[in-house]
Amino acid sequence: MKKYKLIGPFSQLISLEEIATKGPIKDEELSIQNNVGILIENEKIYSIGDYTEIKKEAASLDAEIIELQANYVCTPGFVDAHTHICFSGSRARDYAMRNGGKSYLEIAEAGGGIWDTVTQTRKATQQELTYGILKRANTLLKSGITTIEVKSGYGLSVSEELKMLRAIKSANQNLEADLIPTCLAAHMLPKDFDGNHETYLDTISNTLFPILKEENLTNRIDAFIEKSAFLPSDIYLYFRKAKAMGFDITVHADQFSTGGSEVAVQMNAISADHLEASTEDEIALLSNSNVVSVALPGASIGLGCDFTPARKLLDAGGALAIASDWNPGSAPMGDLLTQACILGTFQKLSNAEVLAGITCRASAALNLNDRGRLVTGMLADFNLFRTNHFNEIFYHQGKMTPSQVWKRGDIVYSDHN
Repeated sequence: MKKYKLIGPFSQLISLEEIATKGPIKDEELSIQNNVGILIENEKIYSIGDYTEIKKEAASLDAEIIELQANYVCTPGFVDAHTHICFSGSRARDYAMRNGGKSYLEIAEAGGGIWDTVTQTRKATQQELTYGILKRANTLLKSGITTIEVKSGYGLSVSEELKMLRAIKSANQNLEADLIPTCLAAHMLPKDFDGNHETYLDTISNTLFPILKEENLTNRIDAFIEKSAFLPSDIYLYFRKAKAMGFDITVHADQFSTGGSEVAVQMNAISADHLEASTEDEIALLSNSNVVSVALPGASIGLGCDFTPARKLLDAGGALAIASDWNPGSAPMGDLLTQACILGTFQKLSNAEVLAGITCRASAALNLNDRGRLVTGMLADFNLFRTNHFNEIFYHQGKMTPSQVWKRGDIVYSDHN
């Protein structure tokens, strides 16, 4: 196998090199390169340039040349910065009950809700969970998602959370896409735990955290801050322990009530995710911080509730990423591009803002600086769409999927067109 390879020419290449992490983006700000190619060295981008010139450079390096015979638009590989694709079972009954007018409490009392998924996930073996992750992650890869964050949180005990995170690690060793694991043991107080919120969090932080470090299972700790889960007053000590051990912090914040985003800012979290309930105060707080706001339109669609105030966050100077929240309860669709396009329509986001939200800004939400842009030295993760203009991708609202997906310099999916 040759060390170098060249692929091109592309009708358009959108590098996002010049796009800042924070603030609004107009489509005119995008630097669109025409008739260019990407020269790859092993897993990384060696150079990008005019195809005629870069082809000469490739020949001098004895590179493999993959010449395209149709119009393609090249974008960075997509990054889904918030998913729950490690689970077992279905919550189709919850969905039907919710659409039939039942409340969250009524669904929970009927045996549904998060605890239903916890029960089903606990029954699954680690191997079964690994298989489910592989299946869902490969579905995402075919839609251009080359990096996927995956949370635990349906175990809610030391042993069951370890089972989930070990399943994620096992799946990651057998996938083309990269999985970024996150520990969400603070998803809710388990119904079968003999103690209060404080005691549960002490148990997790004192017992589970050291094992996560020892087995290198994750460097990210998450918590659901909500009246039905953990209050801000419950969670500060937990996060302080996590930070003292070197974990990054991320927060499920402001989904139904406020308070979580303030915790995220005070704890210098990498991201605050959801934010559907955020008011002008929370928007100002987030936008004046380094916390990346992560909109989850899949949850809004699944629950029939308001979208994250993405337009206001951007206009206030905030950093906005967009993720799918794929989970069996509130966001079962799992189609990032469709959801991002829908959010763009309702929140009046430019195509540039949508694209940045699922690439470079999503990478920032995971504290990853080696992907999300097509720039020399970064990972050669990119998607090829068979069209002559990037606007077509968003115009079709997720129905136009990549013809080719490249991960770490290798083609990992092709529709053979």
